[in-house]
Amino acid sequence: MAISPTSIRILLVEDDELFRLGLVTRLSQEPGLDVAGEAEDGETAIAYVNQQLFDVVILDVGLPGIGGIEACHQIKKIHPQLPVLILTSHSQPALINRLIEAQAQGYCVKGVAAETLVLAIRSVAAGAFWWDAIASQEIQTAFQHSSSTGAVLPLADADGENPLTKRELEILSLVAKGKSNQEIADELYIAPGTVRVHVHTILRKLEVRDRTQAALLAIERRLVSL
Repeated sequence: MAISPTSIRILLVEDDELFRLGLVTRLSQEPGLDVAGEAEDGETAIAYVNQQLFDVVILDVGLPGIGGIEACHQIKKIHPQLPVLILTSHSQPALINRLIEAQAQGYCVKGVAAETLVLAIRSVAAGAFWWDAIASQEIQTAFQHSSSTGAVLPLADADGENPLTKRELEILSLVAKGKSNQEIADELYIAPGTVRVHVHTILRKLEVRDRTQAALLAIERRLVSL
């Protein structure tokens, strides 16, 4: 199959050779998806992202060596804008928390329908997040607990006022719901470039590194609801 110049370049990191081969075969059937690199461990994956350009990293959580979560953390530290989608055999609360800390864009449980995995890949490549209902509920429960203990303060600047404009809050709400810049632009009838400018301003005002942290902060401070 000919590769389109606009294809999503994927780095697939999976130590199970048969499972990896199956994924490569299936993803290669999808127009616009290109498995441009394969790795069997986290160390090799980190080396690859430093040598080549990828649009998405699909990362098995149970890798040999440093493991998938630490590999994700190191990849995001070096390339914070590179989306990482985790593959896992389970979605326990403790794992979800560690994935959030590692700044993963979300995860897919192994064995999920191929169509769902493809949708997840396209979503994270577009700047959205991919958390299932279990993860979303876990995140919301954790923040509700921290709010009830008084650990979370209202979003405000030094003068006690919200630092975000009405439009910025509107865009932040859509970011927290996993919308990509293009989807936000379509919904608000503004240009994608305008959305990017607003998102950059939001990150600066909230003093966070990326969209994931901004989204989690929005939920934490109860600016939006999951």
